[in-house]
Amino acid sequence: MPPRTATTARQRRIGAELRKMREATGLTARAAAALLDIDHTKISHLETARSGVGPDRIRTLARGYGCTDRRYVDALVQMAADRGRGWWEEYRGVLPDGFLDLTELEHKSTGLHTYQISHVPGLTQTVDYARAVFESGVAQQLTKADREARVAHRIRRSGILDGENAPEFTALIHEAALRMRFGGRDVTRAQLAHLLEVSERPNCTVRVLPFEADGFAGSGQAVLYAAGPVPALDTVHLDSAHGPVFLDAAPQLRAYQQILSAMQERTLTVKKSRDLIRHIAREL
Repeated sequence: MPPRTATTARQRRIGAELRKMREATGLTARAAAALLDIDHTKISHLETARSGVGPDRIRTLARGYGCTDRRYVDALVQMAADRGRGWWEEYRGVLPDGFLDLTELEHKSTGLHTYQISHVPGLTQTVDYARAVFESGVAQQLTKADREARVAHRIRRSGILDGENAPEFTALIHEAALRMRFGGRDVTRAQLAHLLEVSERPNCTVRVLPFEADGFAGSGQAVLYAAGPVPALDTVHLDSAHGPVFLDAAPQLRAYQQILSAMQERTLTVKKSRDLIRHIAREL
């Protein structure tokens, strides 16, 4: 089978984890290849996701690398086995691949923790608000049809917060994001009302970082921390003008855990956050 010409974030993550395991043991690619009885050049293909790797090979490599973390190995095996086509594949070739990678990340996560500086979280946006956001950002250069595809995709993503298997969702939102008037007063007012409705769901927590908070612990950009089936498979997603950035190195994960924790300490309580959202809506 020829090497892949395009890879998903999930496939790249599996390969990266196999590389981490191998490098932790100090084994060469040639030694790793011997475990699978394959040419050593194919190890590079597995670790860069240019070639797929099945559950049996993952377990063989994990044993050869001396990995005794059964939950971690089982989670990697499940990632490799889960090759079903999610609804987001309908947008393949329509939206940038990063949009689809983010959607798959959210869909597979066990918990989502985000902080937002200039917008309410994408998973809580209304149609009109999302449309106004895309019309005011870099997407304004796109055709109306392309922008509408982004809006439809974003709204469909929000379905992850519904249902029996919905992940725990915690949103830390700076007061500035609540006061930004995307689409005008009426659209913003409706968006704040929807945000309040989301905050009442049992799996959703919305907390506001007010202007008067003592200090600011954030990095100045939108961040999503997605919890994996095991902590070692957590992922940080950064939203940037040039496209999404996915981080998974242990020091990076720890750094953003600390940032989120520090920010949450400065936020209002859930009740006071709702009160502030209502107050801002009344001022519109």
